[in-house]
Amino acid sequence: MADPVLEVRPALADAELNELFGAAWPGHRAVSFGPVLERSTAWITARRDGRLVGYVNVAGDGGAHAFVLDTTVHPDERRRGLGVRLVRAAAEAARASGAQWLHVDFEPHLESFYAQCGFRPTKAGLLAL
Repeated sequence: MADPVLEVRPALADAELNELFGAAWPGHRAVSFGPVLERSTAWITARRDGRLVGYVNVAGDGGAHAFVLDTTVHPDERRRGLGVRLVRAAAEAARASGAQWLHVDFEPHLESFYAQCGFRPTKAGLLAL
C-alpha cells in the first residue's frame, strides 16, 4: 500500500472535511470550513486513493508567527507517521510564507506526538474566552 499523498492548499469540500473530522473527533458537528480556509496561511491534506485521510491547518499573523491548528488523521491511518508528516509539511509551508516561529497548543496526551514533530516545550499563557 502506497503512502498517502500530501498536498499544500488543494481544493477542499466541506463534505470531505466534515467526513474526516466526524470520523476523527467524537461529537464533531458539520460546519462550513470556507471562512477558516480563507484566513489560513496554508493547509496540508493527505489523500489515499483520492480519499481525504489527513489534514492540518496553518494560521499566521502575517509576520513572524504561524500556528498549527486542527491536526487530524483518520482513525484508520493512525500510528503510521502520517500526523508527523502533515505537521512537518505544515512547518515547511509556514517557513515558505516567511514565518520564523511555529506555535502549537495541545492537550497533555499529545506531548510526545508534537515532540516527534520537532516542537519543544515552552511556557505560554492561555486565556479561555
